[in-house]
Amino acid sequence: MLTAFARAFKTPDLRKKLLFTLGIIVVYRVGTHIPIPGVDYRNVQTCIDNAQANQGLFGLVNMFSGGALLQITIFALGIMPYITASIILQLLTVVIPRLEALKKEGQAGTAKITQYTRYLTIALAILQGTGLVATARSGALFQGCPVASQIVPDQSIFVTVTMVITMTAGTATVMWLGELITDRGIGNGMSILMFISIAATFPSALWAIKQEGSLAGGWIEFGTVIVIGLVVIGLVVFVEQAQRRIPVQYAKRMIGRRSYGGTSTYIPLKVNQAGIIPVIFASSLLYIPALIAQFAGGSSGWKTWIEKNLALPDAPMHMVLYFLLIIFFAFFYVAISFNPEEVADNMKKYGGFIPGIRAGRPTAEYLSYVLNRITWPGSLYLGLIALVPTVALAGFGANQNFPFGGTSILIIVGVGLETVKQIESQLQQRNYEGFLR
Repeated sequence: MLTAFARAFKTPDLRKKLLFTLGIIVVYRVGTHIPIPGVDYRNVQTCIDNAQANQGLFGLVNMFSGGALLQITIFALGIMPYITASIILQLLTVVIPRLEALKKEGQAGTAKITQYTRYLTIALAILQGTGLVATARSGALFQGCPVASQIVPDQSIFVTVTMVITMTAGTATVMWLGELITDRGIGNGMSILMFISIAATFPSALWAIKQEGSLAGGWIEFGTVIVIGLVVIGLVVFVEQAQRRIPVQYAKRMIGRRSYGGTSTYIPLKVNQAGIIPVIFASSLLYIPALIAQFAGGSSGWKTWIEKNLALPDAPMHMVLYFLLIIFFAFFYVAISFNPEEVADNMKKYGGFIPGIRAGRPTAEYLSYVLNRITWPGSLYLGLIALVPTVALAGFGANQNFPFGGTSILIIVGVGLETVKQIESQLQQRNYEGFLR
């Protein structure tokens, strides 16, 4: 990997792309530290210092924003509205025939769906920005902080609207920066910004583990976390690269005087075919009861039960439901994202077949069978990785600050592998030696 980056910097056009990407990253990180108007920055910092900034209801969104959410900056919402909009459009593509037809139109249809995603991102940013401002005004953003209700001193309509517009504009700017990286930089822009947002929280999380440790000044806990993190990264890389290759043979066809086909290829089915989506879905669904209980007044029995069993990440009920939801959403997302019948029809259309399997419906049934078999270990792997911060380091008291587990490590490894592959492919295009030397 380091060799690929070194070779890329020696290539002039790739060096320009890498420097441009780094410049966009700097602009993005600067924006995550600029507070929006109407917020008392001192009170926010006081609450962050006193409260447990990486815990609580907004921990996932705060991680995706690089810590900007709890600081209420112009990039507080980060890329979460865009991620949510992309997932919604991807799910609607299966349900709405018009979107499915656009998806099959190629580049023109994809551009139209991308435009719809932008519109939905702005709408979600307005909705989420309004919710964040209302939460900050009520003091619920930092529970237990004595100055939490004074984060927004002026609670007039004008100030509230200005805050929502500023955060919505910040989300639009983040979306634009991501598209700039995709067009003129290296890798997928949104994935790169997500990678940077998560990686930015690593130093503070590791240092918090060292400060909270009691063995040898916290260095033993710190070293243990590093070792466990390296082991988890190795396991994640191994599983993310694992795939079941189904061989496909194409028969020869004579068109005019030319012969086409007669080649062998394969269909790569990844063990983790669903990626990070099931973890995000499960986390979001479990946050809904905790959110309702947080804004509900009084101390009723149902509210107390939710706070004890669902709001706490280390509660047994929370962990069991989290694990089961990840497995369910893994199968659900694979079912809607990979259509065995469509793949079988395309193979039959172009004269392809799986050796030993008849074309058409038997091929679709075989693909569905294989996909269900490999989705089981993939879903169990996602569930175990997501529970690493809670289970593996509970004895060190650093389960909430552990950065090498759950959603963060899956995104870090996935984006890192994809970016390195793109750099290596571009290097190969520029330094292709050919078959004859």
